[in-house]
Amino acid sequence: MTTINGEVAPGFEPVREAFKANFVRHGDIGAAVCVYQHGQPVVDLWGSVADPEIGRPWTRDTLQLVYSATKGATTTAVHMLAERGELDLDAPVAKYWPEFAANGKADIPVRWLLSHQAGLVALDQPVPLKEALAWHPMAAALAAQRPLWTPGTAHGYHGRTWGWLVGEVIRRVSGRSPGRFFADEIAAPLGLDFFIGLPVDQRDRVSRMMYQRPEVDLTTVPAESLPKELREMVAAWKDPNSFSNRAYAVTDPPEIDFDSPEVQAAELPGSNGIGTARGLARMYAALIGEVDGVRLLTPATLASATKEQASGKDQVMLIPSRFSAGYMLSAETNPMTGPNAFGHTGRGGSLGFADPEHGLAFGYVMNNIISGADDARAASLVDAVRTSLA
Repeated sequence: MTTINGEVAPGFEPVREAFKANFVRHGDIGAAVCVYQHGQPVVDLWGSVADPEIGRPWTRDTLQLVYSATKGATTTAVHMLAERGELDLDAPVAKYWPEFAANGKADIPVRWLLSHQAGLVALDQPVPLKEALAWHPMAAALAAQRPLWTPGTAHGYHGRTWGWLVGEVIRRVSGRSPGRFFADEIAAPLGLDFFIGLPVDQRDRVSRMMYQRPEVDLTTVPAESLPKELREMVAAWKDPNSFSNRAYAVTDPPEIDFDSPEVQAAELPGSNGIGTARGLARMYAALIGEVDGVRLLTPATLASATKEQASGKDQVMLIPSRFSAGYMLSAETNPMTGPNAFGHTGRGGSLGFADPEHGLAFGYVMNNIISGADDARAASLVDAVRTSLA
């Protein structure tokens, strides 16, 4: 029987029910959800199993790797530097990172890195994984790489490369690694349980991930049997030279074991943030208002940071997507509570976002990584939050 722990404020009981239902009907194994409203927690729930192999329970302080939901944390660091006048998003990346000017990239502005418009989704020559985890070899490879489309003419999700690209700008501007900057300037003031580069002494708190594959491998289904809207995407999955595949093959080997101590200890500011749902929600709450006296961005900076920069068909995901300068924006494919919401999803289900209209911030993390379009967990929780607001 699933044990659910934590609290919900009066009126937010539908979120508890949806959270319970995720374990019964939608495949959750261990998970947590947190919601802040107007700077105060109104939902803080966790439950079930953090490590199914040994039966370790999920507790209040269990940490979870959140894949690309990390990008929202890194984006916040960038806009803090911009607000301080240390970084101009419309200046060329090469102003801060001179080596980046190679191969026709001298005029690419920082803004295009953030909004996935730089055309640097893949590398002509992947970097050995051990070197990529050490940071500098991957940064050097990206500085030398030619764009794969004319920068600024299209956008495509830089799933892996984004973290090194944006992280190197943070490093050049601040003199600190992106993980160190986040720890000093965001996590410490807010008391967040969230890390980009896991300290060794936190390793025992991390949940073990499980991976659920789709019941049907669509790449084995004849094209004529697929719905028309899926045919282009499935064809791209079959093609090793497609952006859809190359974007996730920038290391050698391309597969990364995100459960390994080496990967969790490295700083991958686009993909290996590790924290709690509470940490995600609290960070987003401090973007749209004060949390215990701390606000991360002024209203003017936030308005600029969340203004749409790219929308339409994504050259990598091959579906419509919307991005500001770093944050994902509300869209059909992103379960958020309102049209002005912003945040970021992560592989397999994790989600963090803020909705300024409702004074709302949300975080959901889980250890059952579900691939494919049949994952209803985050969406059901967001629906329950909407019900609670009605």
